Order: sequence, then C-alpha cells, then structure tokens
Amino acid sequence: MKFFNLILLVASISAWGDATYKPGTFQIDPAHSKVGFEIPHLVISTVEGRFTAFEGNVILDPKFEKSSVKATVEISSIDTGDPKRDEHLKSPDFFDVGKFKTMAFVSKSITGTPESFKLNGSLTIKGKTNAVTFDGKYLGIVNDGNGKEKAVFTATAKIKRAEYGLTWNKLVEAGPAVGDELTIQLKIQAGRPAAAKAPAKK
Repeated sequence: MKFFNLILLVASISAWGDATYKPGTFQIDPAHSKVGFEIPHLVISTVEGRFTAFEGNVILDPKFEKSSVKATVEISSIDTGDPKRDEHLKSPDFFDVGKFKTMAFVSKSITGTPESFKLNGSLTIKGKTNAVTFDGKYLGIVNDGNGKEKAVFTATAKIKRAEYGLTWNKLVEAGPAVGDELTIQLKIQAGRPAAAKAPAKK
C-alpha cells in the first residue's frame, strides 16, 4: 500500500502538482518512501529486500549543486520476505546488528540538473566508510492534501558488499550463492509544512 501511494503521488505531479524546483529543507517520510536493494543469488537469480526504518533530511539549495542529503537506516528493519534469511543477515555473518545498529549516508557533492543528477557521498556500513555515487532524478513537488509539500526523488547506486565487510558466502553448483555487487534503489518522499495561503482580500 505504501508503494502504491508513492506511485499515485508521482503520477499526480504531472496531473495537478507543481514540478518546478523549490528550495527548502525536507524531512524524509519513511511511510511513503522505499530504501530497497537487489543482489544476485545463486548466480542466475536475484533477491530483493528493503529497510523499513530510516530517517534523514534533504536540503534543496537555491543553487541545486549546493543541495545536500543526510540519512540513517536502522539495519534491524531489514525485510527480504523470509524471516529466517533476515535473521541471518542481522547476524555477525553479515550486518552484525549487535555491534552496528545503523548505516548512514552523507552527501559530499551534486552534479548535473534536478532532472538528472549524480549524488556523491560517503556510505558507512558495519563501521566501514566508502565513496558512493547515486544516479538520481528529482520528480517535483506536490501538496499532499494534509498540509505538507512533498518533494519526490528516485535514485540508484551500485556497491561492492565486500568493501563493507559483508564477505560471507557459500559455494553452490553454479558458483557463489550470493553475488558481491549490490544495487541500492531509493524512492523518496520528503516533506515540509506547506506555505500558508495569503488571506483573500476583502
């Protein structure tokens, strides 16, 4: 239902929303956003998952290239649709949530235009920090009807899990059970209070 609402919101921008660029500070709305991932599994297939608990801010600067993003994800909220697999991912074999509760992203620079940009920053997982670049798109701003303006973005990036200490694997007949390259998929709504309308002139 959350993803369906996101699709409706994105579609509504072209119908009645304002897709122009509006500077300001927006708080990521986890109820209407997705922090997902996909990784090769058994060589010829993939496994998809997501994290359901996260927070952060998006600051849209009047000069887009000076905008910034900061976000934190609770690793224990991982959901791949298989509770047994999720528990293994939380174990010391993978994320080790007993020692590392969160992962974090802090942007360093942005290049391109709102319609097609590269978001460069630092991603920290399991105590290891590496540079990462997201390919992103700003979809516009729309009033959600509940007193908030929502800025909508999509972005993807690829990382090597071994660079973050996520090295567990097991060989199967076709090769490694889990691939090394992981694709991060973001669909983000970030909100702020809508500007008050000027009172009508009498």
